[in-house]
Amino acid sequence: MAASSSLFSCSIQGVMPFQKTKTDYKQFQCNYSDLVCKQFSHSNSMHLKHPRLLPNEKFSQSETLCRALKVENSPSFLVGKKFQLDDVIEAQQFDRDILGAIFEVARDMEKIEKRSPGSQILKGYLMATLFYEPSTRTRLSFESAMKRLGGEVLTTENAREFSSAAKGETLEDSIRTVEGYSDIIVMRHFESGAAKRAAATAGIPVINAGDGPGQHPTQALLDVYTIEREIGKLDGIKVALVGDLANGRTVRSLAYLLARYNDVKIYFVSPDAVKMKNDIKDYLTSRKVEWEESADLMEVASKCDILYQTRIQRERFGERIDLYEEARGKYIVDRHVLEVMQKHAVVMHPLPRLDEITVDVDGDLRAAYFRQAKNGLYIRMALLKLLLVGW
Repeated sequence: MAASSSLFSCSIQGVMPFQKTKTDYKQFQCNYSDLVCKQFSHSNSMHLKHPRLLPNEKFSQSETLCRALKVENSPSFLVGKKFQLDDVIEAQQFDRDILGAIFEVARDMEKIEKRSPGSQILKGYLMATLFYEPSTRTRLSFESAMKRLGGEVLTTENAREFSSAAKGETLEDSIRTVEGYSDIIVMRHFESGAAKRAAATAGIPVINAGDGPGQHPTQALLDVYTIEREIGKLDGIKVALVGDLANGRTVRSLAYLLARYNDVKIYFVSPDAVKMKNDIKDYLTSRKVEWEESADLMEVASKCDILYQTRIQRERFGERIDLYEEARGKYIVDRHVLEVMQKHAVVMHPLPRLDEITVDVDGDLRAAYFRQAKNGLYIRMALLKLLLVGW
């Protein structure tokens, strides 16, 4: 059965929202020692502009997820149907069929944004943004996404210091309180795994906007969306992940999503102190994704379709300032790097940047990072629409 592009016109023409209910979201308890799990399906189909529903293959036992993160075995992307996910917590939730379908909705969101204001898709809905770490792009893009679809926003910035967390309130109590005021929670937290705890507690959808050095799934979604738009394909690409790979939640989430596609090769280029961790390497190997570590940025840049640069994150080093200074500035994308890159290749960065991409790169058409940031608006509009009213 094909899921044609006409199925996704609902975001412009209007949708048939399913009845909101808090009891249907999470009738379970989830902890780190004994997850109630269900395997999801993964399509081994070739990448299609309009995704098709193809026979599924099961993931290995190690790839099972908590029931809160499940994908239905036979997903339906029909107008008015409930979205397959209750929450967006980590990149492993998405197979390539759902990715392709989300990207179709994001393209519709771009049309809505260009003729904004006027959309009332999410009129009457309230989104709470709960950020325990500083954010500019992620928080503002979520808030912009909600408002451009007619919804309203309740926001707290730097909740670590200026919310009841400063008084010692547990995350679980905060989530139980905030869900009483809103229909969906977007949360950034300084601890890995915090988003999963929030989803296990809340009776409304939770979106992980970054949990410490853990994951940043919506960033990965917008990254893959950007790669498809910039390069024109997702199968058969070569991607260099550069910079702080040990602490970079964006590159970890992106690696998980790239593993959904065929004939992808990933290069890891980083200082010794912040090399990619073995869990990601092992995952890629288990998915038969080719990867390679290299210390030569120029050589890798000459081979790649995507050069994905990240900053060295001072906040993740604690007292080890010596390690931070050793890592900072080792790999910089400048005009010399651009000279060896292929003409079709692009430079991406999750932002903010410090000095790891020089400003003279900005004028080159291959500098895609500000277009990348704008794509985050469309992806987040799509996710909010899908989680709150469905396909």
